[in-house]
Amino acid sequence: MKPNLLSALVFTLTGICLDAAIFHVPGDHRTIQDAIDAAAPGDEIIVSEGSYRERIRLKPRIRLRSAGDDRKGKIGLARAERTVIDGGGILPAGREPVPGVSMAQGSIIDGFTVTNVGRYDDARWRENHATRGENQPHEHIGDFGIPGIGADGVSGRIINNIVHHNGHTGIALHGNNPEKEQPSLVEKNICYRNMGGGIGIMTHARARILGNTCFENFYAGIGHNNASPLVQGNECSGNIRAGIGISEGASPTVQRNKCHHNRRAGIGIRTGEATKPIVEDNDCYENGMAGIGTDEGAAPVIRANRCLRNEMAGIGARHDARPVIEHNEVRGNKLAGIGFEACENGIAIVRDNTVCENGMVAIGVQAGWKVQIINNTLSRPDGMPPVIMVFKNAEAIIDGNTIAGPGVAGVRLGGTAEIRNNIILGRKLRPNGPPQFGVWALPGSHLKMSGNSFKTWRHALYASDSTVTATGNTAETFVRVAYVVEKPSAPATVSGNIAISSNPGDTAVKVDHEQGAVRDNLVKPTAK
Repeated sequence: MKPNLLSALVFTLTGICLDAAIFHVPGDHRTIQDAIDAAAPGDEIIVSEGSYRERIRLKPRIRLRSAGDDRKGKIGLARAERTVIDGGGILPAGREPVPGVSMAQGSIIDGFTVTNVGRYDDARWRENHATRGENQPHEHIGDFGIPGIGADGVSGRIINNIVHHNGHTGIALHGNNPEKEQPSLVEKNICYRNMGGGIGIMTHARARILGNTCFENFYAGIGHNNASPLVQGNECSGNIRAGIGISEGASPTVQRNKCHHNRRAGIGIRTGEATKPIVEDNDCYENGMAGIGTDEGAAPVIRANRCLRNEMAGIGARHDARPVIEHNEVRGNKLAGIGFEACENGIAIVRDNTVCENGMVAIGVQAGWKVQIINNTLSRPDGMPPVIMVFKNAEAIIDGNTIAGPGVAGVRLGGTAEIRNNIILGRKLRPNGPPQFGVWALPGSHLKMSGNSFKTWRHALYASDSTVTATGNTAETFVRVAYVVEKPSAPATVSGNIAISSNPGDTAVKVDHEQGAVRDNLVKPTAK
């Protein structure tokens, strides 16, 4: 084969030009943009350290790299810290307000600081930080704005950069034709103190967001609007809103990220049932609100995360959300472990979680929710709150859980619940003082319970002014009566229940109503 034909074939197969040139700034060209304008696809531009006051527009398949190796500096690569693209702040009238760096198809930017694009407002940042963003406008992350680095309808690689103190989003990706676009790579960047999000992925943009650090941004550290990238191995902290925000139909896969000390949620999910991310294997701790929060009808899968020591719930849901919450570890949060705030029509599945040592209830279900609570390990260390609270006008199926605590109840019921096949354990028998009931059915509640095992409660069941069906339960270590039903609002069914006791005078059932089905309840002696 002739040499020129061989070269053409290699170019066709690899997409790499064998005659690629290397340009040096300022050695060959005074400005970065001059070098870009002189370059052809496949060329590389190496920029020496210094501050370059310009905004640049890349060309397809140009690689832009700062000079030096990958030694670490104070917060990022040393070469990125020393090589600065300064956007010049607010541009004078008549100049087009473009990003600090505009990406082109197949282009690469590697190892720069990009700053001073637009106006960073420190007083506004501090005011909103103090109020946890409560007074921020509801600005959608879908506004591309004037980012530090922007990829608008193109795919490229944005790696090893430091993007800070810009007037809008640090790094913004916007999709135009997702069926044809290749995923962009945004990797190992540091984005902080930007007046938008740290990284924003918008309108069907395809991307892999890997190993970035986003802190103290005005909105989310990483934000999504109607885009579904892979978001993996990032660290988001100290942002005014969520560490990672997911909204407006976004369905990313969010894995193995650390979200901590954000002013609101570690991961916040909202706006509609088309917003259905997979949120998996993340560490969300010490955030100002929930570790993971879902809102406004969103339907995420929240799986195998660790939500620890957050100021409110470990995992929280409100406003008709539709979460599936499974295999999470939820510990040490100041309010609920998993909390469902009152709404009109919320639906959730909570299964196979470990929810322990939280400040109030392990699981709280407020009005308007229908929640399945299945195969969880739930406990409280001390204090009076129940382990599970189901409020008036809420519905729950509570099945196959281990429920342990010293409080007023294992399950305190104000609404409607079917409680079956659970192990419900008290800590220390309390014959007097505040209530201590395995299941406490409040006036107006509706209870069906079957197949549960109770131990170390004053009464396994205490119900008053409620409707009750209790069948096939077993209680051990109680005070005088295992199952108590006072003034039922309809004839009660209490049958086939067992009380295990060798104390003379202990009885299985006390029901204040002559009607109903109260039969076949037995006291069996304690096994020797």
